[in-house]
Order: sequence, then structure tokens, then C-alpha cells
Amino acid sequence: MLSAIRPLSSLLLAIFMLMAGAGFMGTLLGLRMEDAGHGAPMIGLLATAYFSGLALGSRQVSRVIHRVAHIRAFAAFVALLSASTLAYSLHQSLPLWIGLRFIDGLCVAGVYVCLESWLNDQAEPHVRGLALAAYMIALYGGQGLGQFLLPLSTITPSTPLVAASILISLSIIPIVLTRNKSPSLQPTPPLPMRKLYGISPLGMVGAGATGVILGAFYGVGAVYTHRLGLTLPSTAAFMSTVIVGGVALQWPLGWLSDHFDRRRVIVGTLIGAVLATVGMAIVAAAGPALLVLGALFGGFSFALYPLCVAHANDHVSAEQRVAASGGLILVYSLGAAAGPLLGALALKQFGPAGLPGFIAACAGVAVIFALWRMAVREPVPSDRQQSYQLLPRTTPMSAMLDPLTPDEA
Repeated sequence: MLSAIRPLSSLLLAIFMLMAGAGFMGTLLGLRMEDAGHGAPMIGLLATAYFSGLALGSRQVSRVIHRVAHIRAFAAFVALLSASTLAYSLHQSLPLWIGLRFIDGLCVAGVYVCLESWLNDQAEPHVRGLALAAYMIALYGGQGLGQFLLPLSTITPSTPLVAASILISLSIIPIVLTRNKSPSLQPTPPLPMRKLYGISPLGMVGAGATGVILGAFYGVGAVYTHRLGLTLPSTAAFMSTVIVGGVALQWPLGWLSDHFDRRRVIVGTLIGAVLATVGMAIVAAAGPALLVLGALFGGFSFALYPLCVAHANDHVSAEQRVAASGGLILVYSLGAAAGPLLGALALKQFGPAGLPGFIAACAGVAVIFALWRMAVREPVPSDRQQSYQLLPRTTPMSAMLDPLTPDEA
């Protein structure tokens, strides 16, 4: 089976290197702003700018790709991302950094659209699931390992930025030297939000809640660790542990959702996120307990989005699946843009326990909504449930790698 995805190796290597360079920037910039005396709300605003750029980019960058094709577009996005990464070292100005983070979001969205549409075009139907799993391992593996560039700040303040820019720039090489044919980018018709909510209220609300939860964590998680007194290596280990935990629990939770009422699994996953974050608020100190709780939080929270997509897919036709995924990723992105500001306000008001407490409250509200939906709607019969698929929270293009997308269903 590994030989079947060998033609995709250049794409997987590119996303791994790029995420190793770009995946820790939110953590690094949050810590830099905290050390400079900026309040948590301002740090949250920085993360909101990134997620806003990501949301806008995922809807608009296809125009650039249509105009110049995948390789040129990818090279342009990566070059701009590499330049913006170095630009943070020029001056520590909040307006400048907010603008740069918005540009970062646009560029990362462009990279996602390029690579995910390319993977969809190159992956054979019978290995699409394997290709998607390999893509997620490369994406989150790079992001997790990239966190360990944080301690380079002890050499000089610019060293981690230079290292990140080098890795981002090198990610161009596997793409520009690939022999794989550049694919055509097929437009995906949108699904109106009102219609999407009517089809799957829990899928839509769950995706939005997941966005708020993970947006808050990625946006001000570094501030949370700093105020707990974690060192740079400890912060890197904690952030990486959350990401690794997020990958580890997705398959077992997905398996459960294929064999039981998926809504019950979503409720259980949300309750798991509540318990993990309440535990983080109580522990409030560096140590093995915090790492274990962080891994559990990552495992439950990362699994929520693909569970919500799978639940929505149980209620849509094969032809609507990509459009529904596009709507859900937009809802997730809007939640992720709001999450950092809300999480930062909780952190400011209640101290370090405010962030995990806020996340627990969000997950708790989602639990109540899910229980209400279970009370008013019958479950989907087990023989009509679609198979769970591991999905990154990137762009609608990732949904096309699902083996049951319209062209294969």
C-alpha cells in the first residue's frame, strides 16, 4: 500500500516542511507579545487576523490558481509566507504583526488548496483514504515537531524566524521539481448556510464550537503556558503533546462513531473535552499531569470536526458532500476567528484557568445542544451511516479525498 502513495511523496514532503516552519509561529508570536507586555486580548486579535486570512483565503485563492496553475501559485504563496515570516524581525509593532498574520493565513490557505486539490487529482480511488491519512500525518507531524524550534529564541530573537523561513522556503523544492502533472481545479458549488443548518443542525453547531475551542487554544495557548510558568522547552513539549494526542484519538473515536449512534459519540467526545479542560484548570502547573490532560484535550477536540462532518454526511446526498464540507469548514473558520478573542478575554478576567475554563464552557454548551437534537430527531439507521473519514480542518478540497465523494460514489 505504501507504494501506492509513493507518487504523492513530493506533496507530502512539501506540507511537512512547510508546517514544521509555519506551524509554531502562533505560539512564538504569542510568547513574544506576552513578554513585550501586550494584554491577552491583543494577542487574541493577532490570532483572529490569522484565522480571518485563512477563512478568506480558502474561499478566494482558487482564482489565483486558475490563472497561473498549481506550481506557480504554490511557489508564490510559499515565497510570500517566507518573506512575511522574516518580516516579524524588522519591528515589533502590533499593527504590523496583525497585517502579517492576516497575510500568513491567506498564504497557508493557498498552500492547502494547492496541495489538497493536487492530492485529490493524483490519488487513485482505492488509496484515497490512505492518501488522506498520510497527508494528515505529514501536516500534524510537521506542526508538532515545529514546536521544538521555540527554544532557538535563546540563541538570538531572530533565530527561530530564520529557521522557520528556511524550512518554508525549502518546501518549494519538492513541488517545482515534481514530475506529477498539475491538475485542473474544479469549482465547488456552495451550500447556503440556512440549508446546511436545516440538513444537520448538530453538524453545523458542532463545527462552529470546534472552531471556537481550537481557535482559542491556538490563539492564546502560549499565553496560558507562559502564565503557568512553563519554560520554552516545556511549552514546546505541551503544544506538541496536544497535537500528537489529537492525531492519536481520531481513529478510535471514528471507529466508535461507525458502530454506534454518531451523536452519542459526539456527546461523549465533547464531555471528554470538558473533563480534560476542567482538569487543566485545576492542575494549573507544569508536570506530567498537565501533559496527559493536554494530550486528552487534543485527542477529543481534534476529533470533533471530522465527527461533525461525518454526522452531516449522514444527511446529505453524495453530490452535496463537498459543498457541505465547504460550508462546515467556513463555519469552523468563523468560530476559529472568534475563539482567540473570547479565550483571551477569559484569560484576562480569570487568569490562567480562564482559558481551559472557557473551552470547557463552550464544549458544555455544545453538549446541551447535542442532547436536545438527540431528543427531537431520530438517529440515522446504522446501515445508512456513512463511513467516518479522518479530515483535517483546512479547506473543502480535503473532502474530495474521501473515497465516497461524488465521482466515486
